[in-house]
Amino acid sequence: MVDLPNVDYDSEFKKSFKKLDKSVKIKVNKQVLKIINRPTIGKPMKHSRKGTRELYISPFSLSYKYYPDKNLIVFLKVYHKDEQ
Repeated sequence: MVDLPNVDYDSEFKKSFKKLDKSVKIKVNKQVLKIINRPTIGKPMKHSRKGTRELYISPFSLSYKYYPDKNLIVFLKVYHKDEQ
């Protein structure tokens, strides 16, 4: 049995998630579950966002940070790809 990581949600994530349509929220929730089951699934970011990972959920991106030493995932933000 694999230990699932602890999960936390940044206030920025909560704020951006509230603004989404119901259909997009469903997609985001599915991806959150995938990330919880496999934290390294997201694409590692570079430069100013180094240390974070992202998963693309057309046309949004889900940004999160995984701390393997603490077995913790912090969901940072859901944003439209045009906001990059």
